[in-house]
Amino acid sequence: MKRMKPVSRIAQLREQAELTQLELSQLLDVTENTVANWEKGRSSLEWIERVIKLCRLFNCTPEDLIEYVPDTEPVEMKKKGRSLAELRRLLNTHEPSQTNSSRQTSKSSTLKAHE
Repeated sequence: MKRMKPVSRIAQLREQAELTQLELSQLLDVTENTVANWEKGRSSLEWIERVIKLCRLFNCTPEDLIEYVPDTEPVEMKKKGRSLAELRRLLNTHEPSQTNSSRQTSKSSTLKAHE
């Protein structure tokens, strides 16, 4: 009997959710490279496989394996980057941002004034 190996379905599920690797990485607070590694099965699949085995052994869900307890350190809430809606809008835009254009125009004007 052949041994079965785990294969990641993360890319398929991400695409069904209409998310890019960048968007998913920002939602999970990991790097885009980490998401790519998960999708290609380069990391974490062995750990996930162990969690699945534990769940089967104890007849439980992954959530049952974890207990959340109060953290002794205060949590600092920071807004990271842009909202998902803004990311989607920017990713569908193929034009350079207006801010960059106005900076370049302003820079050109300054250079011409000094000539």
